[in-house]
Amino acid sequence: MAKVVCVLYDDPVNGYPPKYARDDIPKIDHYPDGQTAPTPSAIDFKPGELLGSVSGELGLRKFLEANGHELVVTADKDGANSEFEKQLADADVVISQPFWPAYMTKERFDKAKNLKLVVTAGIGSDHTDLQAAMDKNVTVAEVTFCNSISVAEHVVMMILSLVRNYIPSYQWVIKGGWNIADCVERSYDLEGMHVGTVAAGRIGLAVLRRLAPFDVNLHYYDKHRLPKEVEQELNLTYHPNVEDMVKVCDVVTINCPLHPETEHLFNDEMIGKMKRGSYLINTARGKIADRDAVVRALESGQLAGYAGDVWFPQPAPKDHPWRTMPHHGMTPHISGTSLSAQTRYAAGTREILEDFFAGKPIR
Repeated sequence: MAKVVCVLYDDPVNGYPPKYARDDIPKIDHYPDGQTAPTPSAIDFKPGELLGSVSGELGLRKFLEANGHELVVTADKDGANSEFEKQLADADVVISQPFWPAYMTKERFDKAKNLKLVVTAGIGSDHTDLQAAMDKNVTVAEVTFCNSISVAEHVVMMILSLVRNYIPSYQWVIKGGWNIADCVERSYDLEGMHVGTVAAGRIGLAVLRRLAPFDVNLHYYDKHRLPKEVEQELNLTYHPNVEDMVKVCDVVTINCPLHPETEHLFNDEMIGKMKRGSYLINTARGKIADRDAVVRALESGQLAGYAGDVWFPQPAPKDHPWRTMPHHGMTPHISGTSLSAQTRYAAGTREILEDFFAGKPIR
């Protein structure tokens, strides 16, 4: 028997949904690069259900308990007295999502004497101390590509929301107004702008593909240059470094992982090299952007807008300055946890567990 501790976000404030806005979701059986979507032996949920919150349990309880395992699910994850901390000592498996991460520090690895597997239900395991995991011979796994397109869609939505000044315009409707001049005084067309992505991996490339029909000028920086045929297909301009790219872009979207090289990459100096009045989108990780540098840039007008769904820490405290800074389009960390994405990463988590318990390689 294994003890599986699963950290998920809280249920909706009005309770777990008795029904949903839609009756079904499209079936995605493979990703743009040809990789197949998760293929567990079975799933114990209906695709499109809310699985990432406590009551959803990632659809794992029936499977785990039928095989003699124990499942503990909690949203209480931070601090020495948290429920997660209490359950960690004899846990064999820890599961959490990037949107509500269980921060697996060296201290927590030292405490978890039985730990063998840490699963990210989603993509991005920077909330786990990977060196500590290696030192303790603990496997770290995530569900590759499961929500990359979900995030790419969120990026495009945020770019359009900022450039077209959507959020303030919507708020005038809520207020009962018809203030057209107030709505459009910061509204522009995306057409013809120069848009660049920091990294052109699964998410970055998907963003570029979705923006190409908008008749924009597309730029990218990545350590690994894309194939020539892809550059020609999308009419991409490659830049050898981030500084070179941001100087010419009206919109910059961050789609790289967080590591020592990218932490606080967008500080006062980097933002100062951007065009005045440009827009910055960050759905990668909060610490890639310097928190206070972003606030200063919005207040001074160096940035016309900043949007993203990644913060540090997560959840963000109520007094986090990104909640109240001007001209922002922030959301909680939701880009990769749409109900569509949850179907894939819940299935992927089960596939990982099936392979782990069977002693098979985890793909």
